[in-house]
Amino acid sequence: MQYGKALLVKGVLTLIGLYLVLGVGYEASFGGVLLVTLVLGALSYLSGDMYILPKTNNITATAADLGLTFLIVWAASSWFLSLNGPAALAALFSAVALAIAEYGFHIFLISHVLPKNNHLRTFVH
Repeated sequence: MQYGKALLVKGVLTLIGLYLVLGVGYEASFGGVLLVTLVLGALSYLSGDMYILPKTNNITATAADLGLTFLIVWAASSWFLSLNGPAALAALFSAVALAIAEYGFHIFLISHVLPKNNHLRTFVH
């Protein structure tokens, strides 16, 4: 159940962050932002949050999320997302905004979701 809650929190954080940058800042449609949120949320949860974070640390996982976000948003702007502005800049702003949110989300994961014997817990408290 904790993993489901964590995925929901991540989805809401990602949707809000992407909507503020892409929807408000670059006039992308809500449907496009929602699709990017679903794709990015699933990929980054599996790779950054469940694989990279438990094996490394928060900074490494956040950097991986930043890179993945940049690539996904940049690719989405080429495939289906119409932006009112440069795609690379929109991808960069999205990546930075979500990296800030992801850093805090990783702290939540470490202290509430990952197993209690995880080596990262000693760095949070």
